[in-house]
Amino acid sequence: MGLFEQWKDLSEKQRSGKEYNEFWNTYLEKEKKIYEYLLEDHDSIVEGTLRELASRFDMDAVVFTGFLDGIDTSLVNSTGLEKINEESGIKLEIDYEKLFWNMLNAKADWLYNLEQWDGVLTEERRNEIKKEFKQSRIAVSSKVGRNEPCPCGSGKKYKKCCGKLM
Repeated sequence: MGLFEQWKDLSEKQRSGKEYNEFWNTYLEKEKKIYEYLLEDHDSIVEGTLRELASRFDMDAVVFTGFLDGIDTSLVNSTGLEKINEESGIKLEIDYEKLFWNMLNAKADWLYNLEQWDGVLTEERRNEIKKEFKQSRIAVSSKVGRNEPCPCGSGKKYKKCCGKLM
């Protein structure tokens, strides 16, 4: 069984409420420390084998694979999670705007509110991304209201034109 499958099994394992909270709180604290490090040193690209990086960030290989699962869509090049093993070369070349967007999408306020973001993206740019994110979440209906102009271009209201009941 590959590392990614092991991570899925570990993360989806049935636990009591206390065990569940303990597992995720421990994981999220380690995840936060990695992001603080990556944001602090955002000009460098972190790379090495999965085993080396897991050790550097005080995680075992399976749990570090879980971290990679969370950051993978924010990387310039995907890690190919299904195929990685402890000797796989990992390059954390991050698209920071995409990372910020993905953190918003995950509702990970403990990550997108880290003070280290100040050195990566300006507050103005982060606010722009937040605005774009919120606008992307607004549901837009393509349904024409009966009192709106008819889409056929006649200039009549829809109810008096194409929407007229026969």
